[in-house]
Amino acid sequence: MNPQDWREIRRLHADGMPIKAIARHRGISRNTVRRALTLDEPPGPAPARASVADACEPEIRALLAEDPAITVAAIADCIGWRHSMTVLKDRVRALRAEAGTGPEPAPVSTGAELPAQLTEFVGREAELTAIRQALGGSRLVTLMGAGGVGKTRLAIQAADKVRRAFADGVRWVELGALRDPALLPQTVVDGLGIRDRAAGRPPQHLLADHLRTKQLLLVLDNCEHLLGACAALASALLHTARELRIIATSREALAIPGEHVVPVAPLPVPGQGDAGQDDSAVTLFAARARDILPGFTLDEGNTDLVRRVCAQLDGLPLAIELACARLRVLSVGELADRLGHRLRLLTGGNRAAPERHRSLQATVDWSFELCDAVERRLWTRTSVFAGSFTLTAAEEVCGDTDLDADDIVDGIDGLVSKSLLLREEHHGQVRFRMLETLREYGQAKLDAAAAAELRERHHAHYARMIADVTAQWFGPRQQQWCVDLRLEHTNLRAAFETALDRGGATRLIGAPWFLWAAGFSFAEHRYWLERALRLAPEPSADRARALATLGLVAALQGDRDAARRALDEGFAAAEAAGDPFGQAYNRHEQGLVAFFGGDFDTSETILLEALDRYRGTAAPLDLVGSLRVHLGLLYIFAGDTREASRHFEQLRPECEEHGERWMLSYAVYGLGLTALMCGDHEQAARHATESLRMKEPFDDTIGLSLTTELLAWTEAGRDQAERAAVLLGAAETLWTSVGMQLYGSPHWLEQRTRFEHRARRGLGETAYQAAFRRGQRMSRDQVIAFALGESRGAVPGTPDRPALSRREAEVAALVAEGLTNREIAQKLVISHRTVEGHVEHILDKLGLTRRAQVAQWQAKAGVS
Repeated sequence: MNPQDWREIRRLHADGMPIKAIARHRGISRNTVRRALTLDEPPGPAPARASVADACEPEIRALLAEDPAITVAAIADCIGWRHSMTVLKDRVRALRAEAGTGPEPAPVSTGAELPAQLTEFVGREAELTAIRQALGGSRLVTLMGAGGVGKTRLAIQAADKVRRAFADGVRWVELGALRDPALLPQTVVDGLGIRDRAAGRPPQHLLADHLRTKQLLLVLDNCEHLLGACAALASALLHTARELRIIATSREALAIPGEHVVPVAPLPVPGQGDAGQDDSAVTLFAARARDILPGFTLDEGNTDLVRRVCAQLDGLPLAIELACARLRVLSVGELADRLGHRLRLLTGGNRAAPERHRSLQATVDWSFELCDAVERRLWTRTSVFAGSFTLTAAEEVCGDTDLDADDIVDGIDGLVSKSLLLREEHHGQVRFRMLETLREYGQAKLDAAAAAELRERHHAHYARMIADVTAQWFGPRQQQWCVDLRLEHTNLRAAFETALDRGGATRLIGAPWFLWAAGFSFAEHRYWLERALRLAPEPSADRARALATLGLVAALQGDRDAARRALDEGFAAAEAAGDPFGQAYNRHEQGLVAFFGGDFDTSETILLEALDRYRGTAAPLDLVGSLRVHLGLLYIFAGDTREASRHFEQLRPECEEHGERWMLSYAVYGLGLTALMCGDHEQAARHATESLRMKEPFDDTIGLSLTTELLAWTEAGRDQAERAAVLLGAAETLWTSVGMQLYGSPHWLEQRTRFEHRARRGLGETAYQAAFRRGQRMSRDQVIAFALGESRGAVPGTPDRPALSRREAEVAALVAEGLTNREIAQKLVISHRTVEGHVEHILDKLGLTRRAQVAQWQAKAGVS
């Protein structure tokens, strides 16, 4: 037990956490906790004695010298540690302090961190303490309360308070827009930042593997409409990942063993003259009122009126915030009078519902009544969007003779000003989002016929979008389409559901064959394809195309049996429908399956036949281009590199002419693989890095995996064994996220084995394994940065000076602006001592002696 442990134990105990919970929370014995509580002062240094870490100290020092940011877990992996992790952590901490490298940095986040909060958090101290104590003894804590009571905001605050206790951080997954329980595991995969990693295996299994060794806090927000699915997933993950803890927010308990429910009640509202009691509701009102009216203050003239308003709203945070929005046009006194009148009129409602729910309903009713006719109509109509939406989408889906384009602009502006729509900006695009409670309210205001018409118009809008994406994919707008598809993911899911209900899903989901490279994972694309095909069993041109797309997706995952079944049926469906393009598309993918299976002669015959068939149809240029890539790859492995180069070179100018980048990246990759097979390692490396830069904006894990493999093989070929090993490890992890490694194709795997053996021989088994594991641990962005020789998020150094870290770069920029350490701490929301440490490291790394020299260095280095 060190002084830091002693202080933390006593703090937790003072906060009310029992000894057993402290021991579990800190990963120590109960006797250690009891001993800490008997000591009035922190313990002194323990007498020196032999440790199992002594023999490993030289290796640890070497790893720290090579990579000061290396984690304890990575060190344990590299040195083959099989003893107590606490012993290793203590030794690493001591060696870091001795070397002056500071504490181990927090792990890099790959998923959604806690949402940024733009307003002050008020009250809830008792609930925060209860949640912290509950997390010490329970691994699932559910915050349960009525809609609008503030569960989400409380979960954010609680998770932020305890984040330091979780070595692998906190991850946030919002479920409000999700409607299909079957997509819950995939949604959590996406929320954890596991890029395209659900293919080949069920997403739930992938989650279990990813979280198995993580000490992580996962927050699942808005579980009530997916209660059974959330309960099943949480139970499965908690059984598999023993260091995982979950906070869930819901209107109803998940009802699984080990769940600890923390009730979330409305904020207390003391009556007049109740001094000294919790006045959080009034404090919240004042804080939100200042957001609307910056000069607002509580005084003797308005405090009782504010309490009256808060009491009428039952202390519900959402209701208070909606009421404060009216301060733009009403005084507090007018607000109190009008609000009281509305509540008396609207308390009939659903008598079976809780009183707080009826009060929230009344508050939203009142807010609805205070909107003008255009705003009301737009509120109900925009509730059809599942997630955020653009102004253009609102105009197309919600507009008619009663709402023209100008009305929609004015109406959205009014709803934003009343805090009924939230304005967001992504990639320079303004979008709007409605709170889930308000969206549900808007939908309830629609009759069945109006709701059905809106769903139909919503579907039509996104069907047009998919048609435009498909038609324009081989062109200059390709990268922007990727951004748009990612932002519209939840709306596209809703449109797919509508298409499944009304028909036409095979065309909508089957035509954009490239969805797995533009925001959708392989698993999800296949999920929608299989559902659409089950509901449309009759042969048709649309079914034939969807079967070809399914065959392609399955083939890329390495599931060749499923691919063959889909493509055989697809070709027959195309013949029955008299669809020449469908026949060509299915033959194309049949040739690809034969290539992956190693039947080169059959593959060549089928692919050339498909190319000839494509010429007689209006085949999209992207599919024809992909066929040329497949032919080029076939000829590489068949030993005809001249013919392979011809196909890649023929595709390149066509892509450049149309401003296309994605298919071009594959053509450049093919040229690189051709150069490698011809022994030209330098040319192979140039093509591989060029291809990788082109692929970066896309969600194309297949392409990234292939290019990383090519770079690894190239580095092994030019005897850069360590870089080869790291890249091979990274590629293996990437392939796992897609399906089978290198499509499960024997001739591809044979080449990988050849270059892997060369890297092993050049590096030695122990060093090879260490480098390989380093690559396996890299995130997608880290893989790209390593492959391209970049240090992302850092300020470049000089040949004899290391680069600045991301945080050091931020501090250096503020030092150059002339800010003091205290001002920097306030701006970056970090401690003053932390800033002092960063400044010392910056001066040391840059070889400077005074703060004033930082600005000169920045100007000279050209750093902004």
